[in-house]
Amino acid sequence: MEFQINAKDGAARAGVIKTAHSEILTPVFMPVGTCGAVKSLDTDDINVLGAKIILANTYHMYLRPGSEVMKKMGGLHGFTGFKGSFLTDSGGFQAFSLSNNSKADENGIKFKSHIDGSAHFFTPTSVLDMEYALSSDIMMVLDDLVALPADIKRLSKAVDRTLKWAKISLEYHAQNSQNDEKIARQNLFAIIQGGTDKELRKRCANELADMRAKNGRAFDGLAIGGLSVGESADDMYECVENTIPHTDESRPRYLMGVGTPENLIENIYRGVDMFDCVLPTRNARNGTLYTSFGKLSIKNARFASDESALDPLCSCHTCKHYSRAFLHHLFRAKELTFYRLASLHNLHFYLNLMRQARQAIIDGRFEAFRAKFYSDRAGEF
Repeated sequence: MEFQINAKDGAARAGVIKTAHSEILTPVFMPVGTCGAVKSLDTDDINVLGAKIILANTYHMYLRPGSEVMKKMGGLHGFTGFKGSFLTDSGGFQAFSLSNNSKADENGIKFKSHIDGSAHFFTPTSVLDMEYALSSDIMMVLDDLVALPADIKRLSKAVDRTLKWAKISLEYHAQNSQNDEKIARQNLFAIIQGGTDKELRKRCANELADMRAKNGRAFDGLAIGGLSVGESADDMYECVENTIPHTDESRPRYLMGVGTPENLIENIYRGVDMFDCVLPTRNARNGTLYTSFGKLSIKNARFASDESALDPLCSCHTCKHYSRAFLHHLFRAKELTFYRLASLHNLHFYLNLMRQARQAIIDGRFEAFRAKFYSDRAGEF
């Protein structure tokens, strides 16, 4: 993987990530395709949107269809037909959040499948074996996630485990990369944990940034995990602001599972390069649509005979071809077409916001762009 910074404006960065499958302009928002597909969309839709990377989840793909099917089908690219890049989360968050009986110990995470209750155990190396089967371009290590708020003792233990598992993962991947050209093209990101504790985040970030395998290999990128799990937005921003200085300039910075359009703008401002979140597609299915002037609830009766587009400034397929009245009707009638049209619009909004932010950084006007973003959304719509 190659990463190059093209421009900076304050802490905000515009760069390019090159993987074996695509060239990704940053800052970037990655649509979430948990089970290998973005809900209600196909690969043609993703291509029209211009997304060069999507996220798939190791936990879900491990439970079904499983590693043997993925190997036979040629990994995620062969299985789905998507020609861009894939990032795969380790699945640790899902093992933690979807199982009523998950338990982390020093060796990994024990959990029961949310599908059939069967027992499973994720270790740092078993997660990587699954990600090798998925053949993802960017693989996330297994980390120990803690819901917030949490006491300092539990947060400290999570950092200890996360660092231990990261070291195991890095050594394992370094060894496998020497023996397999295909694996060598896969990239490994570490995850910084520590809750909202400044010193724990600093320690975790510094150690992961300095960590090397025996052959000298380092992590290809650093992610900030364990946020957007119960803390306030202000606490999140403060945590990111305190953590970023302990990561180096030469690697991409990824804030996991975040978030609203405001969250994205604020964290780009603080130096984050990569984002993912289910919010745009989940909200789309529930009738909440993002516009240049704020959120719009299409279920509202006032849209029943509204002939205008969702967003007069939007150039997405939905806004170019359909009225608010039609979308209101589809939502009320529970027509499946609504999910696709709404998801296309919300993802276009997110991806276009990233393109606009990138250009503002390149032009040296990100602060003005950020101010206009908030002033536009302050009005009635």
